[in-house]
Amino acid sequence: MASLRVLLVALFHLFFLLDFTSCRALSTRADNSTLPSLAEATVDELQDGLGAGLFTSVDLVNAYVARIKEVNGSVKAVVELNPDALAIASRLDSERGNGTVRGPLHGIPILVKNNIATDDQMDNTAGSFALVGAKVPRDATVVRKLRAAGAIILGKANLSQWANYRSSNSTSGWSAYGGQVIGAYYPNQDPSGSSSGSGVGAALGLALGALGTETDGSILSPSNKNNLVGIKPSVGLTSRSLVVPISPRQDTVGPMARTVKDAAYILQAIAGVDQYDNYTSAIPNNGSLPDYVSACYESALGGARLGVPTNLIELFNSDGSFDTEIAAFKASLAVLTAAGATIVPDTNYTALSEYAVSQNETLVLNADFVANLPTYLATLTANPAKVSSLADVRTFTQTDPREDYPDRDTAIWDMALNTTDTPPNTSPEVWAAYTANQFLGGAGGLVGALDTYNLDAVVLPTSLSPGISAIIGAPVVTVPLGFYPANATVVSKDGARGLVDSAPGVPFGLSFAGRHWSEAALVGYAYAFEQRTKARAEGKPWVTPTTELRDVLVEGAKPRPRQRTRAV
Repeated sequence: MASLRVLLVALFHLFFLLDFTSCRALSTRADNSTLPSLAEATVDELQDGLGAGLFTSVDLVNAYVARIKEVNGSVKAVVELNPDALAIASRLDSERGNGTVRGPLHGIPILVKNNIATDDQMDNTAGSFALVGAKVPRDATVVRKLRAAGAIILGKANLSQWANYRSSNSTSGWSAYGGQVIGAYYPNQDPSGSSSGSGVGAALGLALGALGTETDGSILSPSNKNNLVGIKPSVGLTSRSLVVPISPRQDTVGPMARTVKDAAYILQAIAGVDQYDNYTSAIPNNGSLPDYVSACYESALGGARLGVPTNLIELFNSDGSFDTEIAAFKASLAVLTAAGATIVPDTNYTALSEYAVSQNETLVLNADFVANLPTYLATLTANPAKVSSLADVRTFTQTDPREDYPDRDTAIWDMALNTTDTPPNTSPEVWAAYTANQFLGGAGGLVGALDTYNLDAVVLPTSLSPGISAIIGAPVVTVPLGFYPANATVVSKDGARGLVDSAPGVPFGLSFAGRHWSEAALVGYAYAFEQRTKARAEGKPWVTPTTELRDVLVEGAKPRPRQRTRAV
């Protein structure tokens, strides 16, 4: 009998200890003072919490998915969730528990634009039903690199269909497959495109960040309109393998995130030489990359010479549409000067008037799209719609009612497929147009200004920054600068189907544009500016998910002890 009492007492103390430990674990994990807010959480903050055992990558996936479900009906930023995300997160948690951390993105959820292929259960549609059910032989190289770095591909972000390369009368952020993306900072806001879902998803904390793609403005513009940092890399710094193409001469893949450092972490993971993309063989120093994260230091602007191409600003603001943004831009020059930069005014582009009327870019992109889309389609291991050319895709689009034709036309394709307008992309005419672009953006544009005035970069309002750099494949980094004031007029552009272009609280950014392969310097300038202004924090989205980590932590789950980790 005594032994029974001893056993019962022991069991009581055991259950009491377990219950106390469970409550203590819940208290530790759910303490609001130690859990980062997912609306603004950074890579470093998430890694600190994961390393301390305050939450797991499974928790992160659950929280981000709940946030997506809260607001996606309103903003339509995410078109597919990865059904394998929880299993991947669990495996990465196990690796962490065993002492292995692959790097700073280990266990961090990321969204990728829905023209970047993933070899998993998700589709890669470019926003069209023509590619639903199509399968690829492997991950896009940038996705493979993200996975190797330990990132979790959380889902696919909506986009302007075919990366804004179909219609003359559609809207940024609309795709047949995903619907209309709405910007994060004003009801019915034009999200800008084509990486619109990536922009809104990152802005609202639906993931740590996202991958976008750009041919001319499609990373910079949605970053600009959604209060984000966007890095548009040099063409060739990041692989385009198994990314639905427009033109290999201008396409590039880059990160979109809430901070410069987080964007640098993602760029570090995805950049580099790839056997499947010969443009990456041009990366200097035998493919050795700078440390983009180490470029993030507050004194990076010290000694930098930054030019202001006044004639570009005046040309593209001739109607006063960007007066608010240009006023904020001019005020930002004092911040740059105080940070140690020398501002060189009137570093004008000598061939700007010729660029403004040039049709060379259109000719090059049309010819490349006609030639390169079939190359991508030929790689598919499953192709239910049996599309093998742009002509096939146009026929599908014009005959499937889900594609919203003819309300949204196929005018870009119609022009591209007209052989009178578009010779083969290997023709002398296309080569002449391409080389003309190299002059307009090079000696007659950005590169000429950099050389003539001994500049490290030029600075511009982001709304005016993409085109010149796009035609020569040069890098640009945009960082939040400001917001339209409370008394701003609500403006919808012609043909925008009611979407709001500018309004109270709509954000805009500052861009640093430089030479090919100058990303590390541009990242440093953007970081130094960001740290002095903290401009992003001055705005507030019109719709905000409320789910936080505390809402998904499992009651009684024990935090893991901090592990000694090794990088792999």
